[in-house]
Amino acid sequence: MKEKLINLLLASSQMSYKQMIFALFICCLIAGYIFLVYRVVTKTAFYSKTFNITMAVMSIITTGIILGMQSSLVISLGMVGALSIVRFRTAIKDPMDLLFLFWSIGEGIICGSGLYGLALILCVVVTLAILILEKVPVKRAPYLLIFNSENYDVEDDVMAVVKECTQFYKVKSKNLTKQGIDMIVEIRTEKEKELMDRLRVIEELDSVSILAHDGETRF
Repeated sequence: MKEKLINLLLASSQMSYKQMIFALFICCLIAGYIFLVYRVVTKTAFYSKTFNITMAVMSIITTGIILGMQSSLVISLGMVGALSIVRFRTAIKDPMDLLFLFWSIGEGIICGSGLYGLALILCVVVTLAILILEKVPVKRAPYLLIFNSENYDVEDDVMAVVKECTQFYKVKSKNLTKQGIDMIVEIRTEKEKELMDRLRVIEELDSVSILAHDGETRF
């Protein structure tokens, strides 16, 4: 019984090195495709080539791990133990990056399992899903109206203009100091130019700014 258990642990799968090389080759092609798709689709202001390279190579490494786990039960148990103690703490700033990471890892697992047809189908489906959902119209993003003044009474004049030139507004921040007043107002409007022109003639205002707002403030 003990000898059978040892033989089972040391047993290797029937997958040849030729099949393993072919699996890695297919994964390399898919990883290159993911690399190009990410470069074209990403909308981040600062494109990170190192992240894109890491994501593509991660797919190849995942395929190698899956192939190794299939070749021997000892390697499989060792991989499980090693991966269980690894902690990745790199923050994902863009949700789209998380999607591509899962896509890359998923393709590596599928290629390592030998399901090349499914890997190619997944490439087509994910690409179409990204392109189609990118074209789906969404509600126009709100703006942030930021103004400051040394005159505390200017708030009434500004809000009167805001009410007339916007479909929706909401005060997000009001800061009163000895130097004056600072306010941030979330607005939805299609009359940005008219709004700015009318605010410009208010002499008590020191400065006025409008920022595009997509859910988080970026500087």
